[in-house]
Amino acid sequence: MNPINNYPQPANRQVEVADILRCHIGDYLKKYNMPPEHYRVVYDILNCRTAYLGGHVEMCDQCAAERILYNSCRNRHCPKCQTITKQRWLSARQAELLPVNYFHNVFTLPHELNPLILCNKPLMLGFLFQAASQTLLDFGKNPDNGLGGQLGIIAILHTWTQTLMDHFHLHCLVLRYCTLGIPCLKIHGTASPPS
Repeated sequence: MNPINNYPQPANRQVEVADILRCHIGDYLKKYNMPPEHYRVVYDILNCRTAYLGGHVEMCDQCAAERILYNSCRNRHCPKCQTITKQRWLSARQAELLPVNYFHNVFTLPHELNPLILCNKPLMLGFLFQAASQTLLDFGKNPDNGLGGQLGIIAILHTWTQTLMDHFHLHCLVLRYCTLGIPCLKIHGTASPPS
């Protein structure tokens, strides 16, 4: 028996996030409160590709060997079933990158606003996107900064910490060059080449 699970596992099987959740989610819930949407994520990850979500049987046309395949949860946070989707998304974003350096800027809302954000997500997170993008665009347009051009920005919203606690922030990739081709000044972030 595998110490992480109640069921036997192949010897070469790697530990998955679902295994860790099965082992520790009870202790975690005794110590921390979890919002309803996090419960759904945990539920989906625990049941992804198990008999609980149903499945289907594949049969070989040649030898009639059968293989049971269980359905995935399709939750965007599930590491088991969203890997291909994530890789496609990353490839598409990398194809959009220009062959220049970028700055990484993070805009974070204070944790004291979490109750308000949780009750008004579209409005409050819309404000976050507006404030961050307008700040960066105004910085780029300001000729006093030696720029006077339009910055290119990609912003990605993150809503959790690694411990699944509410933490609303934007990661912004800011093109190091303005539309005028002038190298941008280093602002609060680190320049990093596209990978």
